[in-house]
Amino acid sequence: MAEVEFSKYPKGGHEHLADGTLGRDHGAYQLGDPDGQSLTGVESGGGPEAVWPARTDTCSTPDRQMGRLMRSVTIAITQTTWTGDTTSMLDKHEGFAREAAARGAGAICFQELFYGPYFGITEDQKYYDYAEAADGPVVQRFAALAKELALVMVLPIYEEEQAGVYYNTAVVVDSDGTVLGKYRKSHIPNLPNFWEKFYFRPGNLGYPVFMTAVGKVGVYICYDRHFPEGWRELGLNGAEIVFNPNASKPGLSARLWELEQPVAAGDNGYFVAVPNRVGREDNEYGDEAVEFYGTSYVVDPRGNFVGEKGSSTSEEVLLREVDLDLIRQVRNDWQFYRDRRPDSYKAIIVP
Repeated sequence: MAEVEFSKYPKGGHEHLADGTLGRDHGAYQLGDPDGQSLTGVESGGGPEAVWPARTDTCSTPDRQMGRLMRSVTIAITQTTWTGDTTSMLDKHEGFAREAAARGAGAICFQELFYGPYFGITEDQKYYDYAEAADGPVVQRFAALAKELALVMVLPIYEEEQAGVYYNTAVVVDSDGTVLGKYRKSHIPNLPNFWEKFYFRPGNLGYPVFMTAVGKVGVYICYDRHFPEGWRELGLNGAEIVFNPNASKPGLSARLWELEQPVAAGDNGYFVAVPNRVGREDNEYGDEAVEFYGTSYVVDPRGNFVGEKGSSTSEEVLLREVDLDLIRQVRNDWQFYRDRRPDSYKAIIVP
């Protein structure tokens, strides 16, 4: 068979065709084919209409015509403890990004509300001051860093839409520094040590999926993970990797932590990457502080762990290689998307 040569993509083990037939695109996909062949719904674009980041140096012509190139990417997730001030947290996470890029990562996701304490422990208006616009200084700083490092970034921030209107948000930045868009946490808890309704409005942007240099990325934040409907929406919208940043502690969620994300990955046939806070933030809350249990992890579309979980006590930058070709294989084996019956589901969509 004839061979097609590739030129190197900037970071993360990705490559694209030298003749330009595989290039860059940007945008959020609200309606996508589960197999990734239909890329309708692009909000903005600047190149060919499909992107298949690839790992291999050559590909047979028939495979190229079918759009099936081997795709392997390295992703990073991080876990750490509140240092006591925003400046040092931002510096620490810049260091995490630099370390991940130096180790070959093509994408990184930080923990929920990454540059501050997890303030849902109490209800206190002073924490509103941590909120800023989705194009504010934090995002601008890390978008510039993403471009420098050629690193896709998922940035979980406290977003201020306007005075008094706040969201728990993750901003997605491509490896060229382009801000692709954002996801706002949809499900807001109101439980002891998770008094989030005091701080956040429920998200109102749906479940967008963003075309990035490492593939199609979705986000689902912490408490969202208890709701299977959103996981399925992300799959229907074409997600290949769903990042699920957390601030989780022992208690009711401990057993679910072991189950929910692997089940979601298996049910929907995509990779799930789960960063969590770690340690005790008693420098902020004293005796009221809780112990976040870390153990960040990545699972594959069969629900299997990719490598070991992170530490339960220490900060860490975890890198895991994920083979996106596995998505097609798993979905062909199980055919959950073919066999689903949305015409029969009634009560589940009643408000």
